[in-house]
Amino acid sequence: MATTPIVRFAPSPTGEIHVGNARTALYNWFFTKSAGGTFILRYDDTDQARSTDAFADQIAADLAWLGIHPDRVERQPARANQYDAAAKKLKDAGLLYPCYETGEELDRQRARQRARGRPPVYDRRALNQTDAERGALEAEGRTAHWRFFLPNFSDDPFQPQRTERKWDDLFRGAQHIDLASMSDPVLIRQDGSFLYTLPSVVDDIDMGVTHVIRGDDHVTNTGAQIALFEALGAQPPTFGHHNLLQDEQGEGLSKRKKALSIRALQDAGYEQLAVATFATLIGTAVAVQPLATTDALQALFDPQSVNKAPARFSESELAHLNTRLLAQMNFADVADRLKAIGIDGGEPFWLAVRPNMQRLADARGWWDIVTGSISADIDADDVNFLQTAARLLPEGEPDSDTWKAWTGAIRDETGRKGKPLFMPLRLALTGLSSGPELAQLLPLIGRPRTLARLSAHGRAEN
Repeated sequence: MATTPIVRFAPSPTGEIHVGNARTALYNWFFTKSAGGTFILRYDDTDQARSTDAFADQIAADLAWLGIHPDRVERQPARANQYDAAAKKLKDAGLLYPCYETGEELDRQRARQRARGRPPVYDRRALNQTDAERGALEAEGRTAHWRFFLPNFSDDPFQPQRTERKWDDLFRGAQHIDLASMSDPVLIRQDGSFLYTLPSVVDDIDMGVTHVIRGDDHVTNTGAQIALFEALGAQPPTFGHHNLLQDEQGEGLSKRKKALSIRALQDAGYEQLAVATFATLIGTAVAVQPLATTDALQALFDPQSVNKAPARFSESELAHLNTRLLAQMNFADVADRLKAIGIDGGEPFWLAVRPNMQRLADARGWWDIVTGSISADIDADDVNFLQTAARLLPEGEPDSDTWKAWTGAIRDETGRKGKPLFMPLRLALTGLSSGPELAQLLPLIGRPRTLARLSAHGRAEN
């Protein structure tokens, strides 16, 4: 019987999440919701000096905007006793040992190992220290950091031997890490605070997490984490490591690049579904395409379709997707938002302008063109033409058939056709050389404004 998935998205509330973080959150969300599972938002906030409630609140708001609504929310500081208990269990088992080297000393050790052609892994020299030697170091004012003793040897811990930890990765297939190629990871800092690894593993065990879905920058950490699950007497979850998003220069995304934060993209006017779709489908075998609903996007998510190579996030491509998405959105989906920015043109207005917008806010500019005053640069040769056009405008308010009948009458009388016929009319009616179909705009502009705009460039004869 298949296990109902429980996943977690564990951001650190030390800044705003970016589109790369959104990719991980969406992958977790789609994976678990497609199977009726549980999504846990778990703030990795053991770093209390940099974590803030304001960032945590913003992360929750960003996830909600993306369409992600966690089933549970957890904060790590409330679970400090569980981490302390796990650390004591490891210490009692001899699997967590104190080390007193400074950062500078460790750098020198690694440099010597590289010079000798050896991998720069920690040599476990702290295991040879006596209680008296440790006491002397503490008397100097040093405090210990604590390393997890990797099970990568047979009899002699100073002679590591190839020891693989294997897993079937949701995205990458069969994977393995040789624990002998790694340093014993530091789990507790010199100030007594925990690094990410131990709280994360303890939380995953206590919360029953079945699948850990994250970026492939964590692949090398997985071997040590599997060993830590085993040391704590727990079955490791299933792991999945997806490819990362890079910026347009091929550099990794970070919280420092605020322009790609979810809040910044939202403030820039991108549609929620455009951001979610681009973050989900870029760098996969599925074409990036405008979709009508988040459910449709979820149906396209398939871990097997995700490429192994990094994917480039292009804001220009996102803008193009946003344009395509707006062009197919129904009026009902935007009615309230249009009203909020002072547009009361109804469905005819929306259908007319939606193919000509990169952002929904662009609709305000077209509404001003329809209802306000405009200025146009009309050639002198076209002044008489516009007077003729005004005289030939059919009586009554324009409807969907008016444009064809009107331009046909103008063509018959003036002999103009194509661009020489349509461009002066477009300039006079909108002030622009391109835009929505005039057949759709004309009923919105209305007869009085149409005549006034034509007559502004010469005395109308109607």
